[in-house]
Order: sequence, then C-alpha cells, then structure tokens
Amino acid sequence: MSGSVSASGNGHRADEPPGEDRILNQEEIDNLLGFTAGREAGAKQGVQALVTAAGVTYERLPMLEIVFDRLERMLTTSLRNFTAENVDIHIENIYARRFGDYLEGVPLPAMLGVFRAEEWDNYGLVTVDSPMIYSIVDVLLGGRRGCSAMRIEGRPYTTIEASLVERLIRLVLADLSTAFAPITRIDMRFERIETNPRFAAIARPGNACVVVRMRIDMDTRGGMIEFLLPYATLEPVRDTLLQMFMGEKFGRDSIWENHLAREMRQTSVTLDAVLDEQSVSLQDVMRLKVGSLLLLNTRPDSEVVLRCGAVPMLSGRMGRHGERLAVRVEQRIVRREDGDA
Repeated sequence: MSGSVSASGNGHRADEPPGEDRILNQEEIDNLLGFTAGREAGAKQGVQALVTAAGVTYERLPMLEIVFDRLERMLTTSLRNFTAENVDIHIENIYARRFGDYLEGVPLPAMLGVFRAEEWDNYGLVTVDSPMIYSIVDVLLGGRRGCSAMRIEGRPYTTIEASLVERLIRLVLADLSTAFAPITRIDMRFERIETNPRFAAIARPGNACVVVRMRIDMDTRGGMIEFLLPYATLEPVRDTLLQMFMGEKFGRDSIWENHLAREMRQTSVTLDAVLDEQSVSLQDVMRLKVGSLLLLNTRPDSEVVLRCGAVPMLSGRMGRHGERLAVRVEQRIVRREDGDA
C-alpha cells in the first residue's frame, strides 16, 4: 500500500509549527493501518487487527454449563458400561468461537458427527479427535490393557472404525438429550459422519457458536470430544439457559403482580348502554337540527348492549328501578380472542 496522507491540527512534529499541514510518509501510514514489519512475524496491529479479529464476545449461559456438568456424570456411567473400562471424564473448557474458525482449527484426521436437534429445528457437531478414535476402536476390539492405542497415519478410516465411532456418538447424543431434559424436551438425532470439515458445514462461517471440550481417559488411552452448538440452535431456549438456577423468574415480583391485579379489579370504569345503532348518510346528518326526531328500533323488551369504550362487555334487558332507568344483565359477551365466558 502506498500513497500520502495530509495531516493537520495537533498531529504535528516538534520541528514543525503548529497548525500547518504535513505529509505522512509511507512508514507512518503503515504504522497507522497496522501493516508493519511485525505482521510478517504473525503480529496484527491497528485497523488490520480490528478487521481480522476472530474473537467472539461470549454470552455466558449458566444453565448450559450445568447441562454439560450433568452430561459429564451421566456419560461416565454410560461409557463404563459401553467399554467395560474405568472411564474418567472432565470438561476442559467452554468457550465461544466463529464457526469458520472452528472448522479451520479442527486437527485432522478426525471424525465430525452431524446431529439434528429435532425440537429446535437446527444442527450441531460432535468432533472426535484421532487419539479418541483409535482408543475406542482398540478398547472395543479387545486391545491389551495398559498399552496405548496404536495409530496408523496416512490412511482413511475403515468402515469398522467409522461404525464403532458412530456407536459412540449415538451414545453421547442420547445422554446429551437426557441432560437437557430438566430444561426442555429435546431429541438429538444422529445424521451422518464426515471426515472432511468442509462437508460438515451446518452454519455460516461468521456465525457464533459455543464449543465444549471434553476429555475422556480410559486408563492409558483416551482423547478429546468436542461439542459445537451454534447460538442459532440454542435460540429457542436462550432465556432458560441464561438463568442462574432452575425456576428463576428474571425479576418478576409475584407480590407486585398480585397487588396490581387487586387494584385493577377495584378500578372504576364507565359503561355505555347502547339502545340502537343505525347507519345514516352524511346528508341526513347535516339536516339534523334542534327538535329533530330520531326513531330507534328498540322496544321495551329489546336487548341492550353494555360497552366499555368500544368493547362490548355485557347484554341485558331494559327496565326501571324506582325513578331511574335500569338494565338487567343477562349474559356476558364472549369475544373471539377470549377463551373464557
């Protein structure tokens, strides 16, 4: 990048009089925009650092952390029954990342299981790294205890290996569905396994996702399993996941609600008794004057509608009580948006 920039005002050098324009040289332009020599060493500065920033502001979801803590305990028991080995599981990290950056950072070879959250109508990923793949294959096929799993690099995974990893992923997804059960009913349904991250694209590269890294150890063997859930997938239960504990009401005050409802019931309102309604032309209205007679299509036993503003509320019959006209209420008018009588 080359060119010149004119600077004025307070951005003058010590040997120049204030208030005069000056020309920035190429080095100063590079320093301003972040194209410095340090870039070649991996450093990003200035405007370039802002544009290429890969970080994502992480909205803490306390209830999601509790869900995966529950998954950790449940999966420990399930994997012990599945492998007949002593299994130790712990969550290493929960962080946010852009989907495109995550796929670029997946260490290959690996298997990425794509699953669908049925009730949320969206997708997620379960990534099983290479050490975990070879460990689970070695354990399920009767490998010798006390020895680390043998890794054979430079070849694709066989059908048997993919089938065993699929069983593992289905087991993990079943426990994940159960872990979400106290919050919401959800069915994590396994869809397919991909070995190429580009074929596991379930979101746009710039979409923010929650990544959960889980370490699984089986004696001297083990590896990593990562869960990736886009924020779009969690959106249907976002309000619940933001709670600090189950049953949190987000500031709702039941005492104030009851007081408000009680006071509203004691509020005075004006009811209008409508004897008749007619459609009259504007020409007839303009002819009205003092002493004009309006004929109402109402008899003493006709139905009278009581309205609050423009909303019909009650209906009844007109009568007399002492020296006053009265309306005897017979029924409540049920509106379509009202379900009660």
